[in-house]
Amino acid sequence: MKRAIAAYEKVVSLKSDTHDARIVRMRMGMLCRAHLDKTFIAGAEQTALWQEHAKLALMEGKPTPDLPIASKFQKIRAGEADIYVYLPEELAVEAFGLGAQYQKMELTAAKAIEAMQALADQISLYELRLKEPFQVMSFLREELASQEIPPEADQNASASPKEPNEGKH
Repeated sequence: MKRAIAAYEKVVSLKSDTHDARIVRMRMGMLCRAHLDKTFIAGAEQTALWQEHAKLALMEGKPTPDLPIASKFQKIRAGEADIYVYLPEELAVEAFGLGAQYQKMELTAAKAIEAMQALADQISLYELRLKEPFQVMSFLREELASQEIPPEADQNASASPKEPNEGKH
């Protein structure tokens, strides 16, 4: 995990714009994209689990469990090995929170994609200084496309959100 922090900080602090530096930034961008997607999913899944436990606790007259929290680290498959990827806490908390809001139906799929993409744009353009921002939430974009629902039409959707990881990542 210390290596994950060091790798992120090294890439963010790169001053040069050589071909090699751009490649390193793009690689980190792909890892950050995977981190954001997994953190959003974790926020949705852990919130669903928390909701179930809180409901049971309420029915049994017990105190509600602590709310789930975001992790700055995600384990990502890179080639044939798993590596840890780091994002600063405020970024991980935001992605996790968006997943939680989506799970609680406080955000539509379109608004979740929009907010997560804004977060990805911030990381891409300002942290990693990439020329083009990476795209997040492919699994949810594909789900909307397969339902032939344009993201704009989803703004007033009242349907229950699907599990964000149903065979999509």
